[in-house]
Amino acid sequence: MRIASPRAVLALLLAVNILNYVDRQLVYALLPLIQGDLRLSDARAGALASAFMLVYMLAAAPIAWLADSHGRRPWIAGGAALWSAATASAGFAVGYGSLFLSRAAVGVGEACYGAISPSFVAERFPPSNRSRALSVFSMAIPVGSALGYAGGGLAGQILGWRRAFFLVGAPGLLLALLCLALPEDAAHGRTPPPTAGYREVWGVPTFRLVTFAGAAMTFALGGFAVWMPTYFHRAFGLSVARAGTLFGAITVLGGLLGSLLGGWAADALRARSPDADLIVSGAGLLAGMPLAAAALSLTSLPSAAAALLAAETLLFLNMGPLNAAIVSVTRIETRSMAFAANIFVIHLLGDAASPALIGWGSDHFGLTRALLAACAALGVGGALCLFARAGFCADAARALEAAA
Repeated sequence: MRIASPRAVLALLLAVNILNYVDRQLVYALLPLIQGDLRLSDARAGALASAFMLVYMLAAAPIAWLADSHGRRPWIAGGAALWSAATASAGFAVGYGSLFLSRAAVGVGEACYGAISPSFVAERFPPSNRSRALSVFSMAIPVGSALGYAGGGLAGQILGWRRAFFLVGAPGLLLALLCLALPEDAAHGRTPPPTAGYREVWGVPTFRLVTFAGAAMTFALGGFAVWMPTYFHRAFGLSVARAGTLFGAITVLGGLLGSLLGGWAADALRARSPDADLIVSGAGLLAGMPLAAAALSLTSLPSAAAALLAAETLLFLNMGPLNAAIVSVTRIETRSMAFAANIFVIHLLGDAASPALIGWGSDHFGLTRALLAACAALGVGGALCLFARAGFCADAARALEAAA
């Protein structure tokens, strides 16, 4: 039996994507318990995050080529099974080495999914409502992250960190089995060799600009994710728990509103402007930049929280549209490779670098100034989205002609 309905495919892959982000963030909620039990330093605990991100970035490229060449469904199901099994196996960790390996394996599994699933979802929907579908799919980022932080911490407190890993890993194995019922992939007989494929993808001007725009956004948002709770703690005297809860609630609400509004706005505007995805994304980033700066400048906590909520809503407008733009300008035989290249660049230039750079800036100029400087990246991202409009129609036409 196959899952034929596009909405059913979206619902299943949304559920898997939520679990993807739960598994990704769970370990950070459990770190204090893990450190106390395994006696880990902050440096070794932080390396667990580095292990995941490094493997995730590097594994995406070869996996994406194999998926484009031989079909994506097995890789989606296999990736979900691998990261779920790896998450559960962390509960059996006897020391730092085995825990480190489990997080690296989570990175491999999630690379299978992150590089492949967006295009798989997009191809079930016509261009007229593709941005909305991808925006719904992207809702998993704020929802899954919040569940990972809040639910993981609660489960760890009640059940212990080992059982928390078991609890989160088990559902993923069931969802992986359901993924085997996804529809057959389109024919992938014209997938070029890896080097040629990635050269082709990177040779699309719109793709390059969209990717650099995503890196600029990820630089800022990745830095905010690490440092905003600390900012609330220092600037307004909130407890660590309350600061984290406040920022988490703002991110979930802003992420949900922004993701849904962005997809709806892009699809509504598409009839008049084929490059609607880039207009909505660029406008959201440019409008969100001064609001993010205001959130860091206001001295009233309610006002600062309201400004940050408005900023995050605008910044999340691009979650679906930018992915839809990537789908529009690449042909089906290279789309997974396009998303793999996008993943590598946005994390390498984005959230792999910004937390440390903001920390350095904080040491030298203060945390507020360091975060305000990071806001400039949002303006860069918005400008790049609008610059990409110049070549979008030509690149999209070439992708359509190649598919004919």
